[in-house]
Amino acid sequence: MVKKTIHEINSKIKDGSVNVVTAEEMVGIVAELGPEGAAREVDVVTTGTFGAMCSSGVWFNFGHSEPPIKMQKVWMNDVEAYTGVAAVDAFMGATQLSESLGMEYGGAHVIEDLIRGKSVDLHAVSHGTDCYPRKLLDTSITLEDMNQAIMVNPRNAYQKYNAATNGTKQTIHTYMGSLLPNFGNVTYSGAGVLSPLSNDPDYRTIGTGSRIFLGGTQGYIVGPGTQHASAGMFGTLMVQGDVKKMSSDYIRAANFEGYGTSLYIGMGIPIPVLDENVAQAAAVTDVDITTNILDYGVPSRDRSAVRDVTYEELRSGHVEINGRDVPTSSLSSFKKSRIIASELKEWISKGDFFVSMPVERLPKDISAKPMKQTEGIALVSDIMAVSVVTITKDASVYEAAKIIMDTAFNHLPVVSKDNSLVGIVTAWDISKAVSQDKFDLVEDIMTKKVIVASADERVAVVARRMDQDSVSAMPVINKDKHIVGIITSDDISKLFARRS
Repeated sequence: MVKKTIHEINSKIKDGSVNVVTAEEMVGIVAELGPEGAAREVDVVTTGTFGAMCSSGVWFNFGHSEPPIKMQKVWMNDVEAYTGVAAVDAFMGATQLSESLGMEYGGAHVIEDLIRGKSVDLHAVSHGTDCYPRKLLDTSITLEDMNQAIMVNPRNAYQKYNAATNGTKQTIHTYMGSLLPNFGNVTYSGAGVLSPLSNDPDYRTIGTGSRIFLGGTQGYIVGPGTQHASAGMFGTLMVQGDVKKMSSDYIRAANFEGYGTSLYIGMGIPIPVLDENVAQAAAVTDVDITTNILDYGVPSRDRSAVRDVTYEELRSGHVEINGRDVPTSSLSSFKKSRIIASELKEWISKGDFFVSMPVERLPKDISAKPMKQTEGIALVSDIMAVSVVTITKDASVYEAAKIIMDTAFNHLPVVSKDNSLVGIVTAWDISKAVSQDKFDLVEDIMTKKVIVASADERVAVVARRMDQDSVSAMPVINKDKHIVGIITSDDISKLFARRS
């Protein structure tokens, strides 16, 4: 058994004898020497990631004006920052949009502009108080003019991230980029083999207080990020660092068409190799990391999984969906992630960066809860018709026509003798049959592949499926495939009309 302490590793960093490798290099070392041999050989493994991390922002302290002002609202380059704290502190969120430029410019751009040394226009208003009499302030300010600019990102560096595709008939624009219709492309994010949390999945060396590479300088992990869902391998980190020491090489603003702005964050986390178990975990490969491809065309948080996939497949440039090759593209930069892991390796090798153990480990086996909604979500069971007229497959076309005329139903589910759904026939099917002098059995003209719904599905999800499959009604079935209702496009239109 190999056992090392942080003190021993930091002593090696101090005297220059430390052996540091990147997570990518560690894969080959463990394959050659085994976990125990690798643990003896390697002291620190460095990771890296560079991707869009929307849940990011900066706390600014501007200093007091003369006369002083208690900022009620403040804008930087026409992007509003949150001021509900002390008089001249404000938080600029990366996704906050410019009031004049909209999606072309946002909080992320303000942050990058300041890091680049640019001056930004600051406009503040106040209701005025005895101790803060000023009501209006306009000035130009740079990063160096401020007392503090501390990046505090609530949720960064997902352990892994779901990939995205689009099963609808139209291009959609999301925080996962533009997704082409009919599963035309797949986008993904994450550094795979270099991903920080994937290289320490048990969070043995990564947690509250861990020193990290953040934006080109040293930063720290504050604790688990918001929506930390370690039970599903979707851990996240809350991090902080000094923006005045950061580099625009590792902090970049971005625009996503139809979605808005985001901030690309460069982060690297060192993993001290304490024993062979840490060594083994830090040799994870792209083959070992799996995620789901979700259909972002589904207007719901519970998007359906098209298939699972490894990062090796995603990084190959294409994946198979429904029997055809679909191109993949990464929203994060593996090249930049590799640079970050290498730069962190150099810092440690030169003695400019010492590793630390967390003062508290990240929580394991917890899940993120969905929002509690007091206003009900419309389900199929809320609006479906429960009095459904059906027909058997051995009935005649004439009988089907007469039922439609008598009941004013345009859709007749076709059932077997045990009342299981086997097809559907519509007024259009009957009209077409009559025009072709076909008056035989319903079985001959019915649609056998029926698009169906279940009673507990959300109406919004079913509406999307109707549009995707170009149908105007769907039988509602239970687990035994028995008809329990029917929902039509008219039912859905009436629901949305009432709500608007």
